[in-house]
Amino acid sequence: MMLPLKGLQTMRRLLIRPYSSSVTQSSNLSALKKSLEARNQLDLLKKIESNENIDPRFLPNLIHPDVLTYGETPKEVSVHNEIPKFPKKPANFGDICHKLNLLKMDVGEFAGSRSYYLMHDLAALERSLILYAVERLRREKFELVAVPDILPARNIEACGMQVHGLRNQVYKLSDKTDGSEMCLSGTSEMALATFLSGKIFKKSDLPRKFMAVSRCFRAETSKITEERGIYRVHQFNKVEMFGVTAPEDSEIALEKFKSIQIELFNDLGLNFKVLDMPPHELGAPAYRKYDIESWMPGREMYGELSSCSNCTDYQSSRLNIRMEGGEFAHTINGTAAAIPRLLIAIIESFQDKKGIEIPKVLRKYMKKSRIERDKVVPATKLIKDVTREMYAEM
Repeated sequence: MMLPLKGLQTMRRLLIRPYSSSVTQSSNLSALKKSLEARNQLDLLKKIESNENIDPRFLPNLIHPDVLTYGETPKEVSVHNEIPKFPKKPANFGDICHKLNLLKMDVGEFAGSRSYYLMHDLAALERSLILYAVERLRREKFELVAVPDILPARNIEACGMQVHGLRNQVYKLSDKTDGSEMCLSGTSEMALATFLSGKIFKKSDLPRKFMAVSRCFRAETSKITEERGIYRVHQFNKVEMFGVTAPEDSEIALEKFKSIQIELFNDLGLNFKVLDMPPHELGAPAYRKYDIESWMPGREMYGELSSCSNCTDYQSSRLNIRMEGGEFAHTINGTAAAIPRLLIAIIESFQDKKGIEIPKVLRKYMKKSRIERDKVVPATKLIKDVTREMYAEM
């Protein structure tokens, strides 16, 4: 429904319940304009200044005042551990895995583009990272939830990810466009938010913290050399954190999520930096977002491992997650373990001439301290080459 906008007072007065969030309050009009300008959403800004009709669902969140001062550059918050040193130029993830027979890619004719198979100890390392993250989050009193991978489009959009348009990252399972179409979930954040839709919380029961292990599906692609291999793929496993807080506590909760991430990656022994991201790097739901980037020696670059965001009432206002007095609760989300990029960082950081030294915190799950070439198993060959040989012999 299109609402008349006169300084946003009308939206607030009409009490359109699912969307009467903080951005629709007349007292936040100036902050909203600053947010739109910083996000370079000038068309929306022009409509607001001209008092044109606007659908409040299309308004992004406000932006933390500190973040508005960053310009185009992220603020480096902290750096952890030393960049690993090697006697010669380190190998990249793909070459190491080929040598150790750990990964099969280029299997598009069987499983679609950007698909892959984790083999032997690499598959075990994936499982170990998941167990490690879940165990750590249990210590922090996160509740483990098994979530669906298929969600209605309207719920995905309520969480801030676009389902329609040329640049969307969502796999749709039908041709409908009314919001009822089912889609593959891009992250369990969406399923956890949906799980809480319509809930009313007492302040004494907050914060509530949830975690989920799920498959994530992304339609995005990339031809950038640095993003080759499993760095950017169409599906991957991830351990996600999600929190619900009272409005006055969400900034504290975001800092807690960040500290958990720092502890997780620090104990793995990775070199990484924490960045407070500038406005143009914020998605529509984010009021503030921290990224964590790890050094990947074989690629000679920092690559994003995870992020955490304070979405304030952006998601809760769209999914009707409220406090007992009627005010919208705030939501926080963060990645505890995005498996493919963690694998890249670990394999490249702890390589030596014989194989991989497994981080100490993962050895109890791996039941070993090293990954080395299985001398019985031949070096990996591309599946498509093996298949051609099979058909040639028939």
